[in-house]
Amino acid sequence: MKFPVSELIERVHPPPISEVKGWLAAANTTLDLIDLCQAIPDYPPPPELIDHLEQVMRDPLTSRYSIDEGLAEVREAICCGYRRLYDACIDPSQICLTIGASQALWLAMVTLCRAGDEVIVQLPAYFDHPMALAVLGIRCVFAPFDESNGGLPDPAVIAGLITEKTRAILLVTPSNPTGAVTPPETIEELHQLARRRNVALVLDETYNSFITGGVRPHDLFREPSWGDHFVHIASFGKTFALTGYRAGMLAASQRFIEHALKAQDTMAVCQPRVTQHAVRYGFEHLSDWVAQNRVMMERRHEVFRAEMVKPGNPFRLVASGPFFGWVAHPCAGKTGREVAKRLVEESAMLLLPGEVFGPGLEGYLRLAFGNIREETIPEAVQRFREFKV
Repeated sequence: MKFPVSELIERVHPPPISEVKGWLAAANTTLDLIDLCQAIPDYPPPPELIDHLEQVMRDPLTSRYSIDEGLAEVREAICCGYRRLYDACIDPSQICLTIGASQALWLAMVTLCRAGDEVIVQLPAYFDHPMALAVLGIRCVFAPFDESNGGLPDPAVIAGLITEKTRAILLVTPSNPTGAVTPPETIEELHQLARRRNVALVLDETYNSFITGGVRPHDLFREPSWGDHFVHIASFGKTFALTGYRAGMLAASQRFIEHALKAQDTMAVCQPRVTQHAVRYGFEHLSDWVAQNRVMMERRHEVFRAEMVKPGNPFRLVASGPFFGWVAHPCAGKTGREVAKRLVEESAMLLLPGEVFGPGLEGYLRLAFGNIREETIPEAVQRFREFKV
């Protein structure tokens, strides 16, 4: 290639999971791989969903576009589900179905921001968010990571970062990478801050079906005027084990969605119909199945946490939840990339280095529990214990 590309995209690091899997391809180990890298469920969708989609695929309409925001009956099914989970005041006009949560984030940001605007992002940040903002020329203002509280956001600190260029506060809860759940009262404080400063509070709630106990994540949706300063990003890929279907959603005020659809039409036109049918079936028929999987992930987390905190482990558990663990590595002066690469080569352990989640996080590693069965967890932690520091 001899022609130039955007300087903005040149400065963005490569996709972290592809980078780490490249280390695996070059590794030479006789141990069985333990994959703690990618946050995807290791279980398939239930057979009844697959049977349903087999019938859906026979309908010629399934191979055609839907309207940009998605089929009305699918959006209504989601509204019914959100009324159960959030006690939400929500209707289909406040929803746009997207190609995963990642596209929902892009839609939200291009609707909110111009190049040169600022978005406050809590560290550690889900790596795709700073990458997307950088490509768009939006300045990422990081709220610092405080290990003492597991990286939960501090509204007072965030308030001090708001400037005249700030357009949004962006937060992931439950957190990817730490697994920590931001308490509802903190979310309410951030929402009130967004109101006072006339910015958007953007919550990526991809893992909202995996909060311990299945409790309500927050109360923002209960206010009829929630869309005035709140934008919600969701993924149903984890909820219904549909990650390859790219099942996401943007929820906001009707006016915001009307603007976002201008970008939607140029980006993707619509979420695939087969994905929409899968999401509708999930909301209408799979509540018990989702709850069972949440309990299974809770159990994996409990077993992992109990194993990690036993004496003699040089790796220190800092924060965790049913889908993730955030661990401080013991190798002083070494980056997360150096330690993660050694773990692949020497211990056949695949995970992500802390620095891909933001600056100053080289001393940490992210572990995902989606790919590891409960019976394998003691072996995984034993490999941490045996790692030569």
